[in-house]
Amino acid sequence: FLRMRWLARAGPRNHTFKPRSLRSVRAMSALRGCTVLHLDNHVLAIAKPAGMPSCPDDTRDPDALTCCKDFLKERFDKPGRVFLGLVHRLDRPASGVMVFARTSKAASRLSESVRERNTKKVYAALVRGCLSEGGNLEDYIRKEQNRVYVTSTRSQGTKLAQLDYKPMFYCERNQLTLLQVHLHTGRKHQIRAQLAQFGHPIVGDTKYGGRHNLWAGASPDDRGIVSQIALHAHRLEIPHPIRDKDPLDLHSEVPRSWHALFPYPEALASINGTKA
Repeated sequence: FLRMRWLARAGPRNHTFKPRSLRSVRAMSALRGCTVLHLDNHVLAIAKPAGMPSCPDDTRDPDALTCCKDFLKERFDKPGRVFLGLVHRLDRPASGVMVFARTSKAASRLSESVRERNTKKVYAALVRGCLSEGGNLEDYIRKEQNRVYVTSTRSQGTKLAQLDYKPMFYCERNQLTLLQVHLHTGRKHQIRAQLAQFGHPIVGDTKYGGRHNLWAGASPDDRGIVSQIALHAHRLEIPHPIRDKDPLDLHSEVPRSWHALFPYPEALASINGTKA
C-alpha cells in the first residue's frame, strides 16, 4: 500500500501532491510507504513507516535512506549516484519523522544541531498501565550488542539519558496510557528502555517487556507490519541548515493501526494537533 501524496512543506498544514507524470509516479513508488513531509534543495524529511530500517542493514530489507535516494533519483531524473546524508536514526519497529541532508554542507550543519541537542523531539507512545501525572526520567544507559540496560547510577561505559513524559489519555479497557514524550538525549533505544525500567513498557516492544498480543485485534490492513511497536516520532523541530531564521517544524500523524488498540480518536487527534 503506497500513500500517493507529497506533503510539500513542514507543519500541520498538509498539501497533497498529485503525480502528473510517469516519472513522478515512479518516484512516489520508490518511497515504499514513506511519506514526504518536506523537500527543498538542502533537506528531505519523511515519515518512516514502522518495520523499515533507517539505513541498510544485514537483513537487506528496504530501508529509508535507500528508498529516499531512489525517490530523488526518479523525481529529478538524476544520473548516477544520489547524495543523501543520514542525520539521525529511528528504531526499525518505530515510525515517524526522519530528516536527511541533500548536500554535504547541510549534513554537517544538521548533524551538529543533533549533536548539540539544538532540536526538539516529541514522541507519542502507548504504554502498559495507568500514568496519571507527568514527570521526567533521568537514568544512565549501557549498551550491550543490540540492546541497552538502564541503571540509576553512573559507571564506566554508561551515558546519561533524559526525557520528560506527559499522560494524554488513559484507556481503562486495555489498561493503556497514551503518552507524549519529550526526548532530551538521543540514546539508542532510550525511550523504550527507560519506560520499561519505569514499569510502563511500550505496547508491542517484546525486547523490553511489552506484550505482543495486543495487535491481534487489528485487521490485516490496519495492523501493517507485524514488527511495529507503539512508538511514533510525531514532531521534530530543527534549525534549517541554510536558512537560519526558518526552522523546520515537522509533524507526522500516528499510524492508523493505533486506532484499533486505542479507540479514542479525540485523544489521538490531540497528539496529531488536529480535530477528531
